Amino acid sequence: MKNVDCVSFYVEDLDAGIAQYTRGLGLKLLWRAQDSCGLGLPEDETEVVLVTRSIPQVQFRTDSVEDALPRLLEAGFTCRLSPFDIDIGRCAVFADAWGNDFCVLDMTKGNYTVDDKGNVTGVQKQIGS
Repeated sequence: MKNVDCVSFYVEDLDAGIAQYTRGLGLKLLWRAQDSCGLGLPEDETEVVLVTRSIPQVQFRTDSVEDALPRLLEAGFTCRLSPFDIDIGRCAVFADAWGNDFCVLDMTKGNYTVDDKGNVTGVQKQIGS
């Protein structure tokens, strides 16, 4: 596979969903239909699709979870689980106005290193990071 095509979130109102996700996460509207719309990240092909009929989950990557926290709270997201350490960095769990949970994570500790079978063998800080 090349990349994640999309992730979907249930919203009751597309206009309110578009407003919250564009303001809070910096997404831009790519397309919209009667019951759904596609939002895009500035430097990625993956779409976030807001729909009025399903409820999946997603993880968003950021440079710094700590820096993202105030922007998300200001945009109306709820922090369900405050930032905590993970192997590769930091993570926090948020919810939107419709109760959809998502994670925001950073990779401030580095990337996983893997063996020839893809098994994680450790974490390595990237040069220049």
